Amino acid sequence: MRDFLLAEQDRAFRAEVRDVLRRELLPRASAIEDGDDWDAIKAVVRALGEAGYLKLMFADLYRGALAKPGLTHATLLSEEAAYINYAFETTIATALSCAYPLHRHATAPIREHYLPDIVEGRMVGAICVTEPDAGSDTSRMQTKIEFDAARREYVIRGLKRYISNAGVADVYIVYGVTDPSAPPGKGLSAVVVPGGTPGLTFPRRYTFMGRRGCVVGEVAFDRCRVPADHLLGDENSGGRIMVGMFNFERIILGGSGLGVARSAFDIAQAHAQTREAFGEKIGCKQLVWSQIADMSCRLDATELLTYRAAKLYDSGVAGKNLMKPAAMAKLVATETATYCADRTVQILGGDGITKEFGRAEQIYRDARALPIVGGTSEMAKYLIAVADLPSIKLNL
Repeated sequence: MRDFLLAEQDRAFRAEVRDVLRRELLPRASAIEDGDDWDAIKAVVRALGEAGYLKLMFADLYRGALAKPGLTHATLLSEEAAYINYAFETTIATALSCAYPLHRHATAPIREHYLPDIVEGRMVGAICVTEPDAGSDTSRMQTKIEFDAARREYVIRGLKRYISNAGVADVYIVYGVTDPSAPPGKGLSAVVVPGGTPGLTFPRRYTFMGRRGCVVGEVAFDRCRVPADHLLGDENSGGRIMVGMFNFERIILGGSGLGVARSAFDIAQAHAQTREAFGEKIGCKQLVWSQIADMSCRLDATELLTYRAAKLYDSGVAGKNLMKPAAMAKLVATETATYCADRTVQILGGDGITKEFGRAEQIYRDARALPIVGGTSEMAKYLIAVADLPSIKLNL
């Protein structure tokens, strides 16, 4: 049974979002996939912003029909967008991940300067965490954020990589070390760096096997200076801000994985009921229908875990109490996406690996990023085990 944890208003919202995305995103999906068309992505972001969908996380800003908008509805948006085009979905997920700390932790002038434009789709943001030697292990972060008391400015030096919207974002939220004497992973802060800041450059854009159309690359900071009020929260509180952002991001990625998995499953399901071999539909073959059954079970598990985590967030669960449910949603959803994509290609045979015969090969390429981005599957399992084994200290 799909939508088991969703209320009637949630289901109505899903139908509404689906219609908007079919109108705005579906006609542009080919331009994004085949033409690497950033303008097409920006046009859909703007349409979603104008519709109010980028304000779902912020009840004080939202003016739509939902009585209690929240992460459940942002996750529904993510799922439905990823169903059509995961590359596009990464852009709005990044926009939401950027808006989240701005809304919660920015000073009033900075929040008012950037947040309305991001949630209304006029600006695009970026989150800068990963570095050449710091991925899941943020304790290895080398980017330095130093305070120049004489000029009341923060000075940023370092290199970030695998940054979504690198070079096309209007604003960057940058994490770095403000207290080098603190234990590894501590002494971090987050600052807001406007696009166009002197010393801000983009050395490289990456070419991925999938997610064509989204822009991902490196962001370098060569003594970039921002005023003191561009600090998010308090100095050395970046780790806490990051944990809140990661919980939020992992639940959104649950929606992403679910959308990609559903898209693959629908293709396999249709093919199994129409393709004939050896005198009957291939769905009659045990080796095919058993794979359909496996995919269906995993989809239901993904949906239950993802929307459980989203509902927990919306009920006020946060911080370490949300870490395990968020990690479980992310782990199962992204692994389900890769499983469904792989099995769909296998069921389709030659048609599954040929671009001329549909989207299966694109979904296969897109899905492979999901168990890596936003924290690897291995890291998600670690977070789950930490919660389940509280009396011992696990060794990564």
